[in-house]
Amino acid sequence: MVKEEPVQPEIISQMDQIHTKPLDNLFDDDDGEKMDIDMTESSAPVTFSHSDEKVMMQFYQRLYPFRHIFLWLNHSQLSSKDFSNREFAFTLQNDAYLRYQSFNSFEALKKDVLQKNPSRFEIGPVYSANPRDRKTLRKAMFKPLEKELVFDIDMTDYDDVRTCCSKTNICEKCWKWIIIAIRIIDTALREDFGFKHILWVYSGRRGAHAWVCDKRARIMDDQRRRTVANYLEVVRGTPQGKKVDLKRPLHPHISRSLDMLRTEFKSHILEDQDPWRNSQGTEKLLNLLPDRELNEALRKKWTAHPQRPSENKWADIDALAESGVSQALNTKALVAAKQDILLEYMYPRLDVEVSKHLNHLLKAPFCVHPGTGRICVPIDPNHLESFNPMAVPTVTQLLTEIDEFETGRGEEDKKVEDYEKTNLKSYVEFFSNFVVGILADEKRLKREREEGIVRLDF
Repeated sequence: MVKEEPVQPEIISQMDQIHTKPLDNLFDDDDGEKMDIDMTESSAPVTFSHSDEKVMMQFYQRLYPFRHIFLWLNHSQLSSKDFSNREFAFTLQNDAYLRYQSFNSFEALKKDVLQKNPSRFEIGPVYSANPRDRKTLRKAMFKPLEKELVFDIDMTDYDDVRTCCSKTNICEKCWKWIIIAIRIIDTALREDFGFKHILWVYSGRRGAHAWVCDKRARIMDDQRRRTVANYLEVVRGTPQGKKVDLKRPLHPHISRSLDMLRTEFKSHILEDQDPWRNSQGTEKLLNLLPDRELNEALRKKWTAHPQRPSENKWADIDALAESGVSQALNTKALVAAKQDILLEYMYPRLDVEVSKHLNHLLKAPFCVHPGTGRICVPIDPNHLESFNPMAVPTVTQLLTEIDEFETGRGEEDKKVEDYEKTNLKSYVEFFSNFVVGILADEKRLKREREEGIVRLDF
């Protein structure tokens, strides 16, 4: 484990300097080699679709935070192999997929993105050599060394329990599952594993991604990644069968999660989703209960009262159990079954395969979702309730906001960074502060490694 020490005065001084100076200003004013891009239409009102190539070109040229992404992945202000040996993958406008792209600087990344104008791009691991040179190297000389531990939560994985929407559609009711998932997973990663730098990012349509950026997380091999993923995975099985079947006594992580979930179960599941009102839902609930005689009594009651709300049916379970309809009722088994039901309907559903492999790629933050046009913005885990995915800005909205900001203003106002003229500003600033924290910790860890007082064992 990393030995924790107070942040040294020189780091505090550096952090103060960074906080009072945008990350953009940590670089020279010259962005490097100039891009020969015709942006003559940048001041005209935007009427294109978000998937239009001209719109994407303007987005990358004017709004995408390349410098912040560089600092995030490079872990230092000075260029390092953490960035130059990092794999990027581009999805082009014609759906061609280019893997093993790599860049020595954010200027080189930006230049290539502007030349290729991808619909999106993904981030992979840091390799032992430059990914572009892989074909010239022996297989043993080219292997992934590190990458953020990542998690993927997708709303479609809840389709068997949500009633408000299905497939790619979402609403405020079902988005609560994502809020709950972030809260549960974030708590476990921090309290059970001691991770600190966890970046949550909206996927752009119906889910969220987590990037665990601590050095300890980045250097984990596949086996350790599987260990963490399996620790967090609770909901398993087929859509038709029981998906949660836990041994007792419950693990402290599960007990804590249950306590967190109980506060939302009535409003989110019983009221908003009402999953057991119809006969199909009723049978699914009965199949999750352990006592045959109790089940028959419940079925009889609910058949006599069709369309009985889920909240009432949930209360009926305890009421009939206490009435003695089953002489052989195992109360501990019933309590356990009800806990499993709560977890099956509310516990986070993770695509664990995404988390288990070091060489997995994941969509970069701040990309444009090709289906919705929304930006993949960071989510503040301390203000989950205020995040509304339907209010996340689209690329065309942002370009229009730049035009509106600049209309009738002088040259001084036009020198403001383009993202600062839009609703993207707060998201970039949040990301900037997140990166500042990583830079400070990386400097501390480097000093401790040099002094021989730090271990990064998992």
